Amino acid sequence: MPHSSTSADSIYPRPLEAYGWSPELDEQFASVADASCVPGRVIRVDRGRCDVVVADGDSGVSVVHADTGPVADPDPMKTPCTGDWAAVRAGAAGTYVQALLPRRTAMVRSSASQRSEGQVLAANIDTIGVVVALDTEPDLGRIERFLALAWESGAQPVLVLTKSDLAEDAESVRETVEQAAPGVDVLVVSATTDDGMDILAAVLTGTSVLVGQSGAGKSTIANVLLGRSVMETRQTRSDGKGRHTTTTRELMPLPGGGVLIDTPGIRGVGLYDAADGLQQTFSEIEQLAEECRFRDCEHIAEPGCAVREAIDDGMLQQRRLDSYQKLIRENQWIASRSDARLRQERLKALKTQGKEGMANMIAKRG
Repeated sequence: MPHSSTSADSIYPRPLEAYGWSPELDEQFASVADASCVPGRVIRVDRGRCDVVVADGDSGVSVVHADTGPVADPDPMKTPCTGDWAAVRAGAAGTYVQALLPRRTAMVRSSASQRSEGQVLAANIDTIGVVVALDTEPDLGRIERFLALAWESGAQPVLVLTKSDLAEDAESVRETVEQAAPGVDVLVVSATTDDGMDILAAVLTGTSVLVGQSGAGKSTIANVLLGRSVMETRQTRSDGKGRHTTTTRELMPLPGGGVLIDTPGIRGVGLYDAADGLQQTFSEIEQLAEECRFRDCEHIAEPGCAVREAIDDGMLQQRRLDSYQKLIRENQWIASRSDARLRQERLKALKTQGKEGMANMIAKRG
């Protein structure tokens, strides 16, 4: 495995800086690794193995293929993900990930399974570009779901309205969408005409990830930002539904600094423990609710409801409140399912420990 000289400032201060390494990571790395390990960043994960970028000398980097077996975990939330920082070791048995560093931020959705588990889409991210195509009418409810996940991650969301060259009135759509995205920059761009791409490149700082439905244009945007054709692109189907082009999450350095993660299209945008994200996504409703007469006001027909008054006055849309209440219910349901699953797993672990303890006691007596 390539090695790099150390420095008083950081373990690998130069080569991995382009991928987001900072001196703050030194202590975390030292706490999980031994002298035979080197730090690296996971740029791709695929079936028990991952590609990790590591320092190669004092000025370059190289990619190693590492086995993820030592950090495999039944909980998908704890398995390696694109964007993770890792301690990598090369030995006679091959190269493998010995440990993962704690995640600073993570974008998580509920998994497709029925076990109420979370799936990490990207780790240690700074900016999340929620990509929405303008060649069809934007689904405001889906946008709100994406923004709730983005806010919950700890990163800064940016709403990217793409294919502006195919929209009849892109600015009018922007005004509508902005009402569903308080506190979020809403950019109108076209990767085909390059319109707005310079602004997008400026706001995607640090580690950025592009998320959205298939066919939204994420890969086309990624190619423009990367300055080369890296991600495969395909035209949207004739029925308006997207085609899956990106099949895995991959981290790549941007020419102007920072790194970009492109992701496969997401059809199901399930919430996962996103209470804080919902509060920020619907911040105006949260603020109005503080003025309601009753603390447990459900904003239906209670007297002194500031939220209902805002709707009657035309200051708040009924659609917005309906979406808020729907997502709150969904998040509470998934949270209760998750709590129940954790309780079952703890009970199973205690039973296993009890059986093992009893077996040991009998063995000693024998």
